[in-house]
Amino acid sequence: MRILLILIAALFSAPALANAVTVRIDFDRKGMTPVILEGTRHKEGGVSVTLDDKVRIASVTKLYVALGVMRLVDQGKLDLDRDVSDYLGWPLRNPAFPDKAISLRMLLSHQSSVSDAADYLIPVDQTIRAKMADPKAWDLKHAPGSGWFHYTNLNFPIVASVMERATGERFDRLMDRIVMKPLKLTACFNWAMCTDKDAANAVTLYRSTGELARDDLKGKLPACPGVAAADGSCDLSKYQLGWNGAIFSPQGGLRVSARDLAKTGQMMLRGGKGFLKPDSFSTLVIPAWRFDGGNGLGENGLADDGFFCAYAMAVQTIGLGGKGCKDDGFGDGKVRVGHAGEAYGLKSGLWVDAKNGKGTAFFTTAVPENEPRGTSSFYAIEERILRRPSNRSGK
Repeated sequence: MRILLILIAALFSAPALANAVTVRIDFDRKGMTPVILEGTRHKEGGVSVTLDDKVRIASVTKLYVALGVMRLVDQGKLDLDRDVSDYLGWPLRNPAFPDKAISLRMLLSHQSSVSDAADYLIPVDQTIRAKMADPKAWDLKHAPGSGWFHYTNLNFPIVASVMERATGERFDRLMDRIVMKPLKLTACFNWAMCTDKDAANAVTLYRSTGELARDDLKGKLPACPGVAAADGSCDLSKYQLGWNGAIFSPQGGLRVSARDLAKTGQMMLRGGKGFLKPDSFSTLVIPAWRFDGGNGLGENGLADDGFFCAYAMAVQTIGLGGKGCKDDGFGDGKVRVGHAGEAYGLKSGLWVDAKNGKGTAFFTTAVPENEPRGTSSFYAIEERILRRPSNRSGK
């Protein structure tokens, strides 16, 4: 009996320890509808989460980096098909394919042959060039540009380094100027361009066990925006542009609110009008890679059990169907573009249905590591969130 009581107590205390937060907002081209606002942004204090609280949105970040790249393409400062070595000032080459140039198009569409096996967290006193000298940073079996898809976080620190070298501006400041301000967002990378007020409204990330994962800021911005050096120092005054694009976590470190995600989705529903040229927006969203079925892994890439079936410039397309594809998380057969996120117990997504002029942004925290997949390749908890009916009018 005592053991039974202990198990029951543990069952009912787990959610409180985890402090799960769930937010979903639906939108069309003109309005927004809050659908789910559940939980408190920190387990101490009990302040309910709002649409304006910032959270580390994980890989949805990649979509924003691509928006920045396409803005620079429109300005003539970047070329999607140029050898990025020309921007970096040193040769970026897969050692198994030294004659194959690597472009931004390959990096953004995960066809660059870069691998995460060498890790993508680079301390502030180290360089991206040194990281790429490690053979583990490469897929030595597939050449860049060969059509092989391999989803890789390390692509994006390289992209950020290229952006810095091409513009002479630090990545976080550049993104604030060319993406956040034009879209009227207050989002920031690794808190670097945010304020103490933003930090006070941060959504703290916890594991499902209740263990702290990220952003227990206590109302103050972190002393170091990136991974500190081995001695604990974090002196960016000596930083040279293009040395280390990983500092501000361009692969997943954007802090953004649900409301600002919806604003971004509204721009996408308008076809990028007023933000990107029509050709650039088309390039952003039209798949550069399509899964061709096969044996579960895919004959032309790693599809993550049917989750990745079509991918453009850091924009994923879901719901197209096809052999081996299980990417319809909404379960309604509609085609959507956007991006998913997953890190530190958080699942997230920004998805827009251009045909019907509607979109959804969401995040949920404290998700167990063993959370099962649903009827699609999305996780079961994501399907429950995405498939909940919305009956409220836009605001």
